[in-house]
Amino acid sequence: MSVEMRTPIPVKEAIESVIQVVKHKEPFTLSVEESLNYILAEDVQATYDIPRFNKSPYDGFAINSQDSQGATGDNRIAFKVVDHIGAGTPSNVKLKNGEAVRIMTGAPIPDGADAVVMFEQTVENEHGFTIRKSFEQGENISFKGEECREQDIVLDKGQQINSGVIAVLATFGYQHVKVFQKPTVAIIATGSELVGPKDPLEPGKIRNSNGPMIEALCRDINIETTTYEIQEDNLQGCIDIVKKAMMQHDIVITTGGVSVGDFDYLPKVYEAIDAEVLFNKVQMRPGSVTTVAYKDNHILFGLSGNPSACYSGFHLFTKPAIQKMMAAQEIYPVIIEAILNEDFKKANPFTRFIRAKISFSNDGVYAAPSGFNKSNAVVAIVKSNGMIILPSGTRGYAEGDKVKVLLTDHQSYERALNL
Repeated sequence: MSVEMRTPIPVKEAIESVIQVVKHKEPFTLSVEESLNYILAEDVQATYDIPRFNKSPYDGFAINSQDSQGATGDNRIAFKVVDHIGAGTPSNVKLKNGEAVRIMTGAPIPDGADAVVMFEQTVENEHGFTIRKSFEQGENISFKGEECREQDIVLDKGQQINSGVIAVLATFGYQHVKVFQKPTVAIIATGSELVGPKDPLEPGKIRNSNGPMIEALCRDINIETTTYEIQEDNLQGCIDIVKKAMMQHDIVITTGGVSVGDFDYLPKVYEAIDAEVLFNKVQMRPGSVTTVAYKDNHILFGLSGNPSACYSGFHLFTKPAIQKMMAAQEIYPVIIEAILNEDFKKANPFTRFIRAKISFSNDGVYAAPSGFNKSNAVVAIVKSNGMIILPSGTRGYAEGDKVKVLLTDHQSYERALNL
């Protein structure tokens, strides 16, 4: 298949074309202890009511509410304490008129009681305490099943397993859980100009930053990667390494053009392996030459060799594909609205993604370009936690304008969710 002709397509269309071909991995079962960061492959039901019984949400005294009626500051009503119960310990006492049981948080409500008086609402005396207000039936009581009932769905298929999910699984006695397999990623950072971190920087050479960056981006979402090196400096060497990577991984990411010297071999590699090219140019800056192909449930991402463009391409196309393969509920990047706190006057013939520093305050969310903003920038990535999205056809933006922002790190996600 020849792919030399490059017709740019809109970013949204490009993303959707990737998502449409991606299929989720098969489910399997593993222990709850090993399940962190996997995606649930089935709904999880409650195995009993929560709470399991009527209980106290506070430290205080369990009383019969009728005995408190008429209590005021001028008419304090006294209660006699006849028992003491802690969490996990029921009381055998059945309350009589004017009696109370000292109760701790989480302890079951004793027979005859239908309200709880918090400690700070009482004045202790020799035999118990007095109160200055009346209590209603059910006041300060957590009732059986008010959070969930047995067989209620408490965790949804497609939900990522975090510490809270593990707590719920443990609560209901689950020892094993069904999850979707995670995809694995092959990284082929190419280009005859690239050298490793230990190699000398000869004239015209640069260090390979894209490979380690992609590896870190994958590790950040708990995806295993393997880095491959082209063994032969020719087209067949490129084809061989891509084939090998496809045999061992679900996703193959190349950065640069799988190029040797002046030759861009990526189109010929896709043609040789009979891969379907979904697109080979996108209406975006940076990263317009991003290419994505598909072959036998394997997806191949040809990301730009420029670090900033490579970074943008991963977040826009690769990360959603990984999430889709794991059948996650949330597969798309989080996009929020922010106020631009610095001018950006450059025109945008294509949709532009600008590395940005996003800040959160009581006044709102603010975004500013994070330094040098050309596609080959590396250092500016470190200072960014998001990308400002400027639509195509716009002629620049001024400080104070509202813009859309794509969040790229976990802390920013959490801050945005709490807005």
